Amino acid sequence: MAKNLLIVESPAKAKTIEGYLGKDFLVKSSYGHIRDLVKTDDAIDTADNFKQKYEVPADKKAVVSELKKLAKEAETVWLASDEDREGEAISWHLYETLGLRDDKTKRIVFHEITKPAILKAIETPRGIDFNLVNAQQARRVLDRLVGFELSPVLWKKVKPALSAGRVQSVAVRLIVDREREINRFKAEAAFKVVAIFHTDNPKELFKAELPQRFATVADAERFLADCINATFVVNSLETKPAKRNPAAPFTTSTLQQEASRKLGFSVARTMAVAQRLYEAGRITYMRTDSVNLSDTALQGAEQEIKTAYGEKYHKRRQYRTKSAGAQEAHEAIRPTYFDRHTIDGDNAEKRLYELIWKRAIASQMSEAEFEKTTAKIGISTRSEELVASGEVMRFDGFLKVYFESTDEDQEPNLDGDSDNTLLPPLQQEQQVKLQRMTATERFSRPPARYTEASLVKKLEELGIGRPSTYAPTISTIQNRGYVVKEERDGKPRDYRVLELTEGKLTMQTKTEITGAEKAKLFPTDIGVVVNDFLVEHFKGIVDFNFTAKVEKEFDEIAQGMKEWTDMLHSFYGPFHNEVETTIKTADRATNERELGTDPETGKRVSVRIGRFGPMVQIGSADDEEKPRFASLRPGQMIETITFEEALDLFKLPKKVGEFEGKEMTVAIGRFGPYIRHDNAFYSLPKDVDPHNVTTESAIQIIQDKRRKDSEKVIKVFDENPEARIENGRWGPFIRFGKQNIKIPKGTDIQSITYDNVLQWAEADDKKPKKKARGRK
Repeated sequence: MAKNLLIVESPAKAKTIEGYLGKDFLVKSSYGHIRDLVKTDDAIDTADNFKQKYEVPADKKAVVSELKKLAKEAETVWLASDEDREGEAISWHLYETLGLRDDKTKRIVFHEITKPAILKAIETPRGIDFNLVNAQQARRVLDRLVGFELSPVLWKKVKPALSAGRVQSVAVRLIVDREREINRFKAEAAFKVVAIFHTDNPKELFKAELPQRFATVADAERFLADCINATFVVNSLETKPAKRNPAAPFTTSTLQQEASRKLGFSVARTMAVAQRLYEAGRITYMRTDSVNLSDTALQGAEQEIKTAYGEKYHKRRQYRTKSAGAQEAHEAIRPTYFDRHTIDGDNAEKRLYELIWKRAIASQMSEAEFEKTTAKIGISTRSEELVASGEVMRFDGFLKVYFESTDEDQEPNLDGDSDNTLLPPLQQEQQVKLQRMTATERFSRPPARYTEASLVKKLEELGIGRPSTYAPTISTIQNRGYVVKEERDGKPRDYRVLELTEGKLTMQTKTEITGAEKAKLFPTDIGVVVNDFLVEHFKGIVDFNFTAKVEKEFDEIAQGMKEWTDMLHSFYGPFHNEVETTIKTADRATNERELGTDPETGKRVSVRIGRFGPMVQIGSADDEEKPRFASLRPGQMIETITFEEALDLFKLPKKVGEFEGKEMTVAIGRFGPYIRHDNAFYSLPKDVDPHNVTTESAIQIIQDKRRKDSEKVIKVFDENPEARIENGRWGPFIRFGKQNIKIPKGTDIQSITYDNVLQWAEADDKKPKKKARGRK
């Protein structure tokens, strides 16, 4: 038996570390937390200083049993969970649950999983840091109390089966507030003037813009008309040097933002891939708000830059973190070895590693140097000047490796402009010739909806959440159905373009698609109702400053400056009173809106949250006839649906003729619009409006679906038409009534008999079925 038992959180990390330690060490994984608060109401005793009741979940009992046995046999137990508060709490739970003793237990931490880092950690062990444990406990207890006390209020006052969380509620509020800003926004039009000039050489073209815009088409037309017989002269020419500095190495937040922009990764995917890279010893710890680099890292980067690019590309930089709660002892996210420009691994791991490597190495490289030229072009018939600018790169510096993206890079460039163009050689007082001038109508844009990454950026700016909370927060608000991440089609919008070419002024109307969204976060109606209810009755929970203050208090507990139970008492007392008052006095929240009167029946038309979600209602419960109901369509919201759109919902279901002697009906269900025919359902293609379906198009949709289904079928058995072999997503399988049966590997498909099907169906029936995993 090995003298030392070293416990980490994950099997992947255990495997990496085991390779660095000798035969005296046995490395085992706890598979994350080994115990949690009991699921019942008595998990936290608020009367007894927030005393907690923990249990080992059923799926962790075998792990705990094995670790207990190994810990008894070992001379020393090394607790090597992650270096943050969550990791410290895991070590404490292990210490308590395994019945460890101080004299044979050592706590070690490291920022990276490399041999020197692990050996150094073992040389410098410490005890469990109870300030960090208390900070984690305070967060866990506070979040459990908020969830357990708020959720029943929502069940009674909004809708059954809802739940609310502390940080999640603030994130939902940001998204709801932004959606309302967009709904209130009124686009203003203005005309942007762009001219294309050339020198005496017609091939030497350059672009110039008018810095101001014209509010009306008449002003824009007058300007272009004045330019018909004008002469254009270079009034001034200014050339000056410019420098651009690299960005700091990644923190959790900036990595999530940049991986979203450059790689299209969701926040959760970025963290999952980064975790794998960390556990394989490729990068430093991926949950950090520090931009600091260790001396070892600075030396490694310097050596690699000088070797790969030359001495002039290196510039040593020590970044300092701006956020008050950041821990400078921690490091930014960086590669463990700078000489590894790429790694083996799957595509996602390679791409994320290369992004981290480039960002970290660029942070230690020289500035990029440019020469920026600005020319102002005078117009003989007007007082305004057109401005042309261009830049020449004199030295690429860090841009040889990496260029940082911004959220603005994700917005479509409607004018097709590109900066950093090169101007032809120009001189002051030189006359230039106009090739073409346009005045294009451009509309002001509403605030951008949040992406996952820009929401993380906002939460960080507000001081809400910490590196370990961003990903779970964003996943939770989507899982709860308060927010959806989706694409939305844009709408066509006309705009006018005035053009002056060869002395002729013309105007034409063009069409652009506006408001198209990709992977943006939208609030759902349930999200809006819950948010409004919390804003009205629980101001503290959704107040940005209050939530940031709570985060700061967790930091103070972690630094030993505040007693964790005092902090909980100051929060819980007022909060619990709010809960009790709200249950007694608050009205039920439905966000009901009256839209008008139904022209056919004269009854009231309203929209509200019903038991199964948002719906339009004609009539009321007091009427003799039962009210009629219709669900809202995807993309429609209680706040913005119009009276006409609401009435349209009652046009379905509608009969659209007969086919094969049976009626065809168009309707909208849970999964979108469909045609029902002979007890079978046929989904409508995305581009087909259910209101416009004709008899012919319905028959076509049914026949197309049948054809596709028949192409799926490889073989049907004469003995039983319900037994057939089909082509599925992962290859051929047997559909037998409601059973989907795997075909044993290496079986010749055509040689399968009906007896085989019966035999495999019976064996499949006897297999223990996996239980559906509930959310924790």
